[in-house]
Amino acid sequence: MTDQPQPSTPAAAPDLFTWEFASNPYPAYAWLREHAPVHRTKLPSGVEAWLVTRYADAKQTLADHRLSKNPAHHAEPAHAKGKTGIPGERKAELMTHLLNIDPPDHTRLRRLVSKAFTPRRVAEFAPRVQELTDGLIDGFARKGSADLIHEFAFPLPIYAICDLLGVPREDQDDFRDWAGMMIRHQGGPRGGVARSVKKMRGYLADLIHRKREALPTEPAPGEDLISGLIRASDHGEHLTENEAAAMAFILLFAGFETTVNLIGNGTYALLTNPEQRARLQASLAAGETGLLETGVEELLRYDGPVELATWRFATQPLSIGGQRIAPGDPVLVVLAAADRDPERFADPDVLDLARRDNQHLGYGHGIHYCLGAPLARLEGQTALATLLTRLPDLRLAAEPAELRWRGGLIMRGLRTLPVEFTPTPR
Repeated sequence: MTDQPQPSTPAAAPDLFTWEFASNPYPAYAWLREHAPVHRTKLPSGVEAWLVTRYADAKQTLADHRLSKNPAHHAEPAHAKGKTGIPGERKAELMTHLLNIDPPDHTRLRRLVSKAFTPRRVAEFAPRVQELTDGLIDGFARKGSADLIHEFAFPLPIYAICDLLGVPREDQDDFRDWAGMMIRHQGGPRGGVARSVKKMRGYLADLIHRKREALPTEPAPGEDLISGLIRASDHGEHLTENEAAAMAFILLFAGFETTVNLIGNGTYALLTNPEQRARLQASLAAGETGLLETGVEELLRYDGPVELATWRFATQPLSIGGQRIAPGDPVLVVLAAADRDPERFADPDVLDLARRDNQHLGYGHGIHYCLGAPLARLEGQTALATLLTRLPDLRLAAEPAELRWRGGLIMRGLRTLPVEFTPTPR
């Protein structure tokens, strides 16, 4: 059972996208599920969109081919289109990635990427993830305190995805800086994000060019992902440099922050649910992995890293949950609301690491299901298991009410997570 008080559901339509809402959106989502399950609202950017909050509607919507991922289908004027994606991606010519395209281009590009980004490759990467995890904990274990976001949850997936992509070690701190700028500016001025995107685009273009020039005829064992993207072909059709750059960019951008939030939100949920945390620690001490595996899935459901699925646009009139949607209307599936729908999950506001019937939507559904989910699961399991094993008395160093959540639209994550523990040598 959760030790956190669960605020009662609002009696009237709740305010959305306030700082109070960001701290705990679940009562507001419960109200929407019951009273306005497909709800039209004005977003902080000024764009109006439909929010889909019930599980059954959400799952259907995520797989509906009448909803396009291409922002060209947005009904609003061109100036508004820049408010519906990643800031700066249009100017940086990074639009042709999996989050912005539909079949047949989506089918072609995903198939090409899948050849270089397989679960087997992720499994082979496990020792490196463990090495990175231990190295980061070594960096603060002697202090007895840390900010787990900035010192652990944030750098781990950055360095991991850089290694997987083939970014040279000497350049990885630049990626860390650009990624940090993206996180810090979400929900605020968009200029900082756009500048980071532009810098990242320039670097990726140069790196792809250099790797293409030096690419051997046959792939070496464990070839990096960018080289794999360059090499990948489908019926003789190769990725263009723009497509390869966009793909590398979105794997980094979409991959790192989801894992930051999985580790941050997951650790916070365990620290505020001591009975569940104790169960997991006992299971790990016994050398078991089953509870860790189901536990990470439950953490993805309970307070997952992606609050709203990325943008979709109606290409024709359609109905969702009995609500008529006009062509060109934006639709946002609220994964956080769907994954706490009592019509689908028993006791949805309770954290149960052993939950078995857990077909959550944390990584989406349908053809746009998250390509990097195997890597994120590996990183989440490794990070949480190692933290709880090496720092067994880990505890919050602040009251939950003092913590602040980032105010972006799509992602859900803590700004900081201060913790204390008994200092340990390496």
